[in-house]
Amino acid sequence: MNLTRAEARERAALIDVESYDVSLDLTRGEKVFGSTTAVKFSAKPGSSTFIDAVTHAVHSVSLNGRELDPAEVSDGVRIQLPDLEAENHLLVIADAPYMNTGEGLHRFVDPVDNEVYLYTQFEVPDSRRMFAVFEQPDLKASFTFTVTAPSHWDVVSNSPTPVPVETIPGHDGGARSVWEFTPTPRLSSYVTALIAGPYQSVRSEVTSAQGKVTPLGIFARKSLMQYLDADNIFELTRQGFEFFEAQFGCPYPFEKYDQLFVPEFNAGAMENAGAVTILEGYVFRGKVTDAQVERRAITVLHELAHMWFGDLVTMRWWNDLWLNESFAEYMSHLAAVENTEFDHAWTTFASMEKSWAYRQDQLPTTHPIFAEINDLQDVEVNFDGITYAKGASVLRQLVAWVGPEEFMSGVREYFSKHAWQNTELSDLMAELEKASGRDLEKWGQLWLETAGVNTLTPEISADADGTIGSFAIVQSAIESEPTLRPHRLAVGFYNLNGAGKLERVHRVELDVDGERTEVPALAGLARPDLILLNDDDLAYAKVRLDPASLVTATAHLKDFSQSLPRTLVWGSAWDGARDGETPARGYVDLILANIAEESDSSVILVQLRQLATTLTFYVAEEHQEATTVAAADTLWDLASAVAAGSDAQLQFVKSYALLARSAGQLDTVAGLLDGSRVLDGLTVDQDLRWELLTSLVAGGRAGQEGIEEELAHDNTSTGQNAAALAKAAIPTPEAKAEAWESIVVKGDLSNALQGSAVTGFTRVLDTSLLEPYAEKYFESVPGIVANRTHALAQQIVVGLYPAQLTTQATVDRTDEFLASLPEDSSALRRMMLENRDGVVRALRARQADVG
Repeated sequence: MNLTRAEARERAALIDVESYDVSLDLTRGEKVFGSTTAVKFSAKPGSSTFIDAVTHAVHSVSLNGRELDPAEVSDGVRIQLPDLEAENHLLVIADAPYMNTGEGLHRFVDPVDNEVYLYTQFEVPDSRRMFAVFEQPDLKASFTFTVTAPSHWDVVSNSPTPVPVETIPGHDGGARSVWEFTPTPRLSSYVTALIAGPYQSVRSEVTSAQGKVTPLGIFARKSLMQYLDADNIFELTRQGFEFFEAQFGCPYPFEKYDQLFVPEFNAGAMENAGAVTILEGYVFRGKVTDAQVERRAITVLHELAHMWFGDLVTMRWWNDLWLNESFAEYMSHLAAVENTEFDHAWTTFASMEKSWAYRQDQLPTTHPIFAEINDLQDVEVNFDGITYAKGASVLRQLVAWVGPEEFMSGVREYFSKHAWQNTELSDLMAELEKASGRDLEKWGQLWLETAGVNTLTPEISADADGTIGSFAIVQSAIESEPTLRPHRLAVGFYNLNGAGKLERVHRVELDVDGERTEVPALAGLARPDLILLNDDDLAYAKVRLDPASLVTATAHLKDFSQSLPRTLVWGSAWDGARDGETPARGYVDLILANIAEESDSSVILVQLRQLATTLTFYVAEEHQEATTVAAADTLWDLASAVAAGSDAQLQFVKSYALLARSAGQLDTVAGLLDGSRVLDGLTVDQDLRWELLTSLVAGGRAGQEGIEEELAHDNTSTGQNAAALAKAAIPTPEAKAEAWESIVVKGDLSNALQGSAVTGFTRVLDTSLLEPYAEKYFESVPGIVANRTHALAQQIVVGLYPAQLTTQATVDRTDEFLASLPEDSSALRRMMLENRDGVVRALRARQADVG
């Protein structure tokens, strides 16, 4: 199933692909579909190559009119193509399997009405699961899809949906129709798409500044349409079109733009050209946090940005995946801030994306942004915090380095020169150098070709009256990643005003380079109450506060008048606890003392997640129970005190339910669920009911009967996933054994149900329930990786790792496992090293919290 970069280079040197004509029959039953692929391509005469095709059965292979024996040329993954001519015509007739893993052509049955829904997910190497294809991004071609499906379905692809033509009934007598799509522009195969089923839709359009009208569509399953807020998504889409077309100097490149909410999706969304698929969790069934609404908005804008950067111009090979994702991530936040209601998106970026990047960059498996991708296994584990979040952070730093206008000028020229082609990083950097006049070679070497995050610390001397005598910024790096980098950043001075708010009174922006950078512009100024390095969060670096500023920040964190500087201080405090530099219980106290005054929903969400992580992993074992009980009590007090019906109230209640463990706390959760306890303004809708019930299940207050009763009221896809989680969380040895059997031994769950069961299995108040499975985990993992798809294997390898058995014995057993791995286990080795690092870090943090 693997493809090496060397193989891809060799194949690209041999062939050029003109077109694919793909015919699919989706009326063959539950297991397989018919896939017929006709390919036109040129080649070096007399050479040989292969085409990728993951098949159930290959019925015939015809190359230039010559019949090849499928038994000889096909192994179910590749089809060998010998003795090529200058111009070639290939015809492959095969059956391909439907998937339930969120890869290839995924098949889902809606439990509400038993309707079948299909969608594709092809990134990285899975278009080969639907049709025969030269599966690599630099072999672009035009694609024509012809689809036979039940007549009552809607069928969507990259080209506009044609009027279907009814054909003869299927084997089951059901009405069938044929959809013949027009050819696409030249695309990489991983951004082609097919979405089929009785999806319902809402239609609109957007008109560009040049007068071009582009049809818009939003799709969802019939049983979810009542919850779809299409007007909000259309508004965001129009705002994105307006912003991106102006910034890129290039009109939207495709004929239409559909956004389809699909079931059991593994990621947030996928940038299929003109047919974006989105996690249907973004169709909100009840009240959700403002953070979730903002996250959906960023996702919508991210995928739209990809239509230019990714689809119109595409990376040559997967080593530039980071640039593809980083650009979309940066532009989505920029568009949100400058052209939508989400004008605090950089605060969200700092609290969510950058914290993910810093965490990933401190793992033993960290890698340069510009990573060496030798094969598909490398890229599958590279959808990480470096590729997305650090890349976007460094891209933001690059914008500050060259200038915003110069950056966009270079991007416009890049699109103009390379439309419909494949590029490498050097192509973009060349245009940025021309536009800015800056030599970016050294910058690129230091930022893109080395790993690790730097730490910036202020060094200040002041007179007795508080006048600053000297100010310097000291840059450091860890021993294993010693690179010091140039940073463009701001230093902010903050004072408490008459209303008790921390307000910025002075700002200076400068270049920081090397071990020590003097800042003479700050000498002679009065020392403020708080000095913040990397104000406005332009740079990618961990920052430390000087002692006086730390005292101010601890006492007045809630008093910042703006959300972004407060978020940067939150981040510095999290770094200290996570790095074992400050006691974890101090971080818990800091959160609980300030979280009620936090104005940004995404920051609240992140802090509450980090609170749960700290209580589970970083608080010293002897203090864990008491600290967690106290934290949950405080959260309930906060939920009772904040504004009724507020976003903060909902988040505090959710966090309370997650942490609840004492008899009194579980009584409160039970009261919320049965209605005997009412919190003014709190709506206990169906999704919140599942969270409350799962809290009671994990606490031993409810079991299978309660889960079945709740499922009877909510027998939907969401309900089934929630029930799977709750069932696996039942705190008995028998329930854990049943969950293990289902997840690990049988392996018959879909990607969504398996993910829910994994989460439920590890939802324990008593970690002794997990002890019997530590050794079983290490024994099972090699077979899981060998026999499951990457998406399913990763869920298990990461999700079932015995991290909650936070002991040196777990570290030692992991080391034994790593030592036994064969050389060709790079993906598994990486996942296991990251698992191990989490336990090592937790042990170090717990040691700092002793006493």
